[in-house]
Amino acid sequence: MVSATLGALLVAASMLVPLVLEDDVNVNWPPLHADWDPRVSALILPAVAIGLLLWIYLPRLAATVSWGRLLILGYVSTWVWTAAVALTEGTQGLSRTYERRQEYIYDAQRVDDIGMMLQTFITRIPFDSVDNWYVHVAGHPPGAFLIFIWMDRLGISDPFWIGVATVTLSSTAIVALLVTLRALGSIDLARRALPWVVLAPTVVWMGVNGDAIFTAVAAWGLALLALAATRDRHRIPLAVGAGVLLGYCVYLSYGLTLLGILSLAVLFIAKNWRPLPWALGGALAVAAVFTAAGFVWWDAYPVLVERYYDGIASRRAYGYWVWANLAAWTFTAGLAVWAAFPAAIHAARRHLPAGADAAVLARLAAAAALSIVAATLSGMSKAEVERIWMPFTLWLVALPLLLPQRWHRPLLLSQVVLALTIQHLVLTRW
Repeated sequence: MVSATLGALLVAASMLVPLVLEDDVNVNWPPLHADWDPRVSALILPAVAIGLLLWIYLPRLAATVSWGRLLILGYVSTWVWTAAVALTEGTQGLSRTYERRQEYIYDAQRVDDIGMMLQTFITRIPFDSVDNWYVHVAGHPPGAFLIFIWMDRLGISDPFWIGVATVTLSSTAIVALLVTLRALGSIDLARRALPWVVLAPTVVWMGVNGDAIFTAVAAWGLALLALAATRDRHRIPLAVGAGVLLGYCVYLSYGLTLLGILSLAVLFIAKNWRPLPWALGGALAVAAVFTAAGFVWWDAYPVLVERYYDGIASRRAYGYWVWANLAAWTFTAGLAVWAAFPAAIHAARRHLPAGADAAVLARLAAAAALSIVAATLSGMSKAEVERIWMPFTLWLVALPLLLPQRWHRPLLLSQVVLALTIQHLVLTRW
């Protein structure tokens, strides 16, 4: 448990350093972008009951049901657990985030012409521009904005129902992950991973921000790529579809260019590079459509960097956040994942097919961890990574299954307890 202790010490340091140095790191409850707000109400009881029931029965059910029912089990249990945790605050648990002007929906309701929005998008990023975009719209390419514009066009404009839609869409991420694990490993790997993914502490953030939707889109892109790499039938359409989704991810968040690392890991694990040109073609098609519509990604990014440092990023010290980001991430992954790092390093070195399942999981996790390290070193991730890094965290949270079986039950329970503790002690901003 040395590695788990190191994770705990990192979290403790991220809390103590600002206090000892009397340094304002520009979040209210370091290292999380949250407020200290302990609260207890009867609404916690359903979440506690659901969490315990899932802890008891989910591993058993996952081990016995058919493949189709396993996918349904993963989706339904994720949806129910996410909603239960959010609703410990009442309906505000799902609506509070989307009531803010800084969120996508406020600007989405002001867009009358999507074509004109794309053509003028870059000019409205800077702080000093006339009628500039609010924080989240300005901080992302317009692919993210379009999702919420389409929600508004479909009549989903009430903050609570936007939250419900977010939970509904984001909960599909686990289905994509299970498909990927089966394609690259085995159905047994998917079965054993399911409880860890469902009950990961990421649940606190999965239903209440746009990054949860990004997580699902990214997961499905990687799932299609895994299928393209492991099947002869329909390889080309699967690869093109993967490219389209992963290419769209680059227009959801600038940081999701790092999905390229996970994409290469999928092909490396499958030992099949034939889908790569087709996937690249799909991604380039997405870029071509956005560029033709008036949004040029490579022109927008430097403008975004300028806006980022005109805002709060200039007041968040790189020297603190380059490591405190990892402490914030620990709240979303849990110390159980830290405990599994040595086992994951050992498993990643195994030769396939011997120890195939462990190696597959460990190598996917290694690619996700490398993406996270690159993100924090870039300086473009300073705080709020508890939500920003969810597309990568998804591929790390099942690592504890690599630990000895006797540790599984207590560590899985620790994930449930951590999620409920965070939900009831702090009020997250996103």
